[in-house]
Amino acid sequence: MNGGEDVVHDDPYADELREVDPEPHPDDRDLDVSLRPRVLTEFIGQPRVREQLELVLEGARRRGDPPDHILLSGPPGLGKTSLAMIVAAELGVSVRLTSGPALERAGDLAAMLSNLVPGDVLFIDEIHRIARPAEEMLYLAMEDFRVDVIVGKGPGATSIPLDVAPFTLVGATTRAGSLTGPLRDRFGFTAHMEFYEPDELELVLRRAAQILQIDLRADGAEEIAGRCRGTPRIANRLLRRVRDFAEVRADGVIRRGVARDALDVYDVDELGLDRLDRAVLSALVRSFGGGPVGISTLAVAVGEEAGTVEEVCEPYLVRAGMLARTPRGRVATAAAWSHLGLTPPADGTAGPQSPALF
Repeated sequence: MNGGEDVVHDDPYADELREVDPEPHPDDRDLDVSLRPRVLTEFIGQPRVREQLELVLEGARRRGDPPDHILLSGPPGLGKTSLAMIVAAELGVSVRLTSGPALERAGDLAAMLSNLVPGDVLFIDEIHRIARPAEEMLYLAMEDFRVDVIVGKGPGATSIPLDVAPFTLVGATTRAGSLTGPLRDRFGFTAHMEFYEPDELELVLRRAAQILQIDLRADGAEEIAGRCRGTPRIANRLLRRVRDFAEVRADGVIRRGVARDALDVYDVDELGLDRLDRAVLSALVRSFGGGPVGISTLAVAVGEEAGTVEEVCEPYLVRAGMLARTPRGRVATAAAWSHLGLTPPADGTAGPQSPALF
């Protein structure tokens, strides 16, 4: 309630959809369906996970039973949903999709479980965010294929057991450490998805270009792959943006020069950093002498929420070796200074030595 007054936001990134954000954008969803691999042999990357999953599925097919419940963990955009759909396709069964936040009550889960047919795959994305009552119901369903529905309240409440058709639960999470022990232990197979190498991303780009009928040359694919932060979802998104640039300002063919010019327009540099990433590094180096500085202070300096800086920007900056997390705060590494075209302090001290604010 603001009394009819306009609310002014100081956050310059509040309404910006970041091209390098691994979370799905609204315009990604329909196109992602056509780009998703449909069988395990089409899935690019994650060789260890593919080999393990192939053994799990082949063993289940030979026995004629549903495979063990499967947990897929790893950062967003690496193909967890695609693998869940591949599991159903390889088994020749239907897949029911939902997400942890959508299961707020035990009744929501009971309704979904009661509609499953034998062998179905139930996919729960962001399973670590499932509500506690639904999670406790899920325990029994995963182990005994049964749920207990409570009818009534107080002393007169009655528990009615309902049988559930044998099914396979595929859970996906970006925070495996947030899963409760009892839920994690009920998965028979757990796979962790790793970030992709540039050569694997080139294969992802070539496959997407073929499906979308884009003229993508080898050097163009190499240029885009180097800026995708190891994430196929970002690779497919950047490919579409480069396609727009190539069709409007070039001859429609994506070569290295065209890809480089296009990604410069979209503020994605040679390491995959965008404006917000560079703003965080610049504030850390220029305003705080390289740190240490607390995440809240750093977020204020760039006009962003602390959670966004910590969960969206920081993981890649740490992985790229440009930012270090210390007990006293965030510190810029020599690579961050170099990337900004600056020289780190000769004595090796990063910056202010006052206590960091968290």
